[in-house]
Amino acid sequence: MNWYLSIKSFHILTVIISLSLFALRFFWLSVSPARLEQRWIKIVPHLNDTLLLLSGIALVTLIQSGALLTQDSWLTEKLIGVIIYIALGSIALGRRPRSQKIRLAAFIIALAVVALIIRLAITKSLLLG
Repeated sequence: MNWYLSIKSFHILTVIISLSLFALRFFWLSVSPARLEQRWIKIVPHLNDTLLLLSGIALVTLIQSGALLTQDSWLTEKLIGVIIYIALGSIALGRRPRSQKIRLAAFIIALAVVALIIRLAITKSLLLG
């Protein structure tokens, strides 16, 4: 297997782990917030998300896309989607006091944004273009 396929497989694995941990932390926040104080739950998601980011950068480097931040790039839309997902995740899981309805709405919208990001990654066609 070549480097690209290896890194792509690793990237997909880190996406699955990231989404699973996001859902698990949201569930625990709702039913058992004390579980969020476990040391591993404070470390593993950040470590995984760092590996996710690094594998994404490696993929962009391997495909040598000079179109990363151009107006008509699917990668630009994907990057914007990731930023929106992070912001919504911060609302859903953040420490600031928010109502459960706000957190739930942010969680659901974050998952919808992830679905759009995955669509972009698969089709490589613009959503807004």
